[in-house]
Amino acid sequence: MIFHRLAEALRADRPVALVTRLDGLHAGAKLLVFEDEHAGDLGSAGLNNAAVREARALLAVGQNALRSFGEDGEPVGTDVRLFIAAYAPKPAMYVFGAIDFSRAMARIGKYLGYRVTVVDARPVFATRVRLPDADEVVVAWPDEFLQRARVEERTALIVLTHDVKFDIPLLQVALRTPAGYIGAMGSRRTHANRIALLREAGVSESDLARVSAPVGLDIGARTPEETAISIAAEIVALRSGRSGGRLRDGSRPVHAEPRESSLR
Repeated sequence: MIFHRLAEALRADRPVALVTRLDGLHAGAKLLVFEDEHAGDLGSAGLNNAAVREARALLAVGQNALRSFGEDGEPVGTDVRLFIAAYAPKPAMYVFGAIDFSRAMARIGKYLGYRVTVVDARPVFATRVRLPDADEVVVAWPDEFLQRARVEERTALIVLTHDVKFDIPLLQVALRTPAGYIGAMGSRRTHANRIALLREAGVSESDLARVSAPVGLDIGARTPEETAISIAAEIVALRSGRSGGRLRDGSRPVHAEPRESSLR
């Protein structure tokens, strides 16, 4: 039954993780984990729950891993080893605007497990030499590219063009997609102008609220690298359902429970 459901998921291109227990009385037991459900049994409810959390975290980045737990899923235990095979394409990160900030964003986006594509209409800027860490560099008008790009809830759209002739048509297309993260660079004044133009174009208030702008968490970032870290931290916080405050000032568990969707 497990392998039949695994085969169905793979044929449907549905993200799924197969967890195999390697140790103990229940060695060989398997658990199939989807983004919104799971099936199978590894030997205890606690171990199943721990495996589900870890498998969904790995699904979010499309990675495999060997993890150790206690018999009932205790995070400090080493009694049980689990091999988690995540079958999911890397989530896409589309970065619009081939600027210095884009180079830093491509680098950190790859560290987060994204397949990063940088898009710019200006061929003199959109080059592999300037953006060596991007998986793909595309010369195209951003809104035209996004209209034909594959976008899902795990997708991150990062608008760094900082020019209304690019930003407005691009954001209109972006807000019609299911992308879990839409961030736009610019000052509060710049974004207020963008919002006004988008309202004039008929964009609803609920859609406008989906845009994270000014983009990133408030860490005082100045350099491209610091800004990329700020944006990456906001993406992680959003998909984990966290606010991004200091851990020392909070009381919630350090590691967030994976949400049903990777970003929303």
